[in-house]
Amino acid sequence: TSLTDYVSRMKAGQDAIYYIAGDDAAKLAKSPHLEGFKAKGVEVLLLSDHVDEFWLQHITQHDGKPFKSITRGATDLDQIEADETKEDTEKPDEADLSALIAAIKTELGEAVKDVRPSKRLTDSPVCLIADEGDMDVNLERLLKRHGQLADGMPRVLELNPGHALIATLATRSTSNAASEDDLLKDAAHLLLDQARIVEGEVPKDPSDFARRLGAVMARAFDA
Repeated sequence: TSLTDYVSRMKAGQDAIYYIAGDDAAKLAKSPHLEGFKAKGVEVLLLSDHVDEFWLQHITQHDGKPFKSITRGATDLDQIEADETKEDTEKPDEADLSALIAAIKTELGEAVKDVRPSKRLTDSPVCLIADEGDMDVNLERLLKRHGQLADGMPRVLELNPGHALIATLATRSTSNAASEDDLLKDAAHLLLDQARIVEGEVPKDPSDFARRLGAVMARAFDA
């Protein structure tokens, strides 16, 4: 498609040209970051050429519409009208995540920049994004690959309030013993590693990931 054609198809209430960048368009098409946009019928450009990240630094808009990465910054799709061709499905009840977010922040510490409820997820439990003003996830990955960036910045972990796993953890986090709950602590790290894996990365410590996964699975089967 062309940018002009994209703009002509933008939905009522949409004020930006949305895109997601990476190495493989087929993998990008499966990204959890797309879920909320698919639900609204909003088009997202899949930019899989390495040069895309660099021209976007210089050409920041087209026809008065700014480019916006769906893997950076907060996403609020409420102002965009739903696609009438989509079936009207009832949204699941969203859990109160305040206690769970506090517990995850305490456990993960500086491994994440922030933890917050997601407006972009509909099916997946978690995803990682770059905060507003930070370097986009894919650009950071490219610079690290070519030795131009040593360490990446901590990212924001977003939780899907409508996902059954997150709702279960949210309920568990409200107990008086939540601060000493080893399962909840392991779950915090597993959620972060799950978000990394979906991005095509590997857990920071594969041994710890395997140990935590085994412990959580063992407790699940004992329940």
